[in-house]
Amino acid sequence: MNLFNDSPLLLPDAELEFHADWLDRATADLWLAQLRAETPWQQPQVQLYGRQFPVPRLLAWYGDAEASYRYSGLTHQPLPWTPLLAQIRARLVAALGQPLNAVLLNYYRDGQDSMGWHSDDEAELGRNPLIASLNLGGSRRFDLRRKGHSRIEHSLLLQHGSLLVMRGPTQHYWQHQVAKTRSPCAPRLNLTFRMIRSNL
Repeated sequence: MNLFNDSPLLLPDAELEFHADWLDRATADLWLAQLRAETPWQQPQVQLYGRQFPVPRLLAWYGDAEASYRYSGLTHQPLPWTPLLAQIRARLVAALGQPLNAVLLNYYRDGQDSMGWHSDDEAELGRNPLIASLNLGGSRRFDLRRKGHSRIEHSLLLQHGSLLVMRGPTQHYWQHQVAKTRSPCAPRLNLTFRMIRSNL
């Protein structure tokens, strides 16, 4: 069964699936409250142009013991799965038919927390990675643009309980961002599940 037949996103050189109501409201509310309370949030520093800057959001990295992950010059060693995160992973694996061994939690406290333009194309993700992005809390706009271009080609509103799946060649040809906004918005929690291939 394909959960996403009703919502294809037809972009060239991409495989995107979006399900606006993947979770019922009660479950989404429960997961959001529990994850906000139990996650040991961090705000690491990144180096840009010789200066240190705090990442503009809070984050945590969980996964199997071998699922260390390097991006933005930082190496993240995984925290062990909590019962809730293991439950969410099992539900996604069953829905997608793909193994997942790690998850990055990003917590956007307000509209000034953001994620800059990037592709999830690190070597340890493999050639055509699957990224399953579960969204809880406030709605934020998710932009896509072609690599090498500055114009936004497509935007989605990622709302409470929605699931976006990127797979196939998407990361080769596209970048995505969650831009800052001056509009009032509630805190948002985003979980991006993936498969780290430690033998690469």
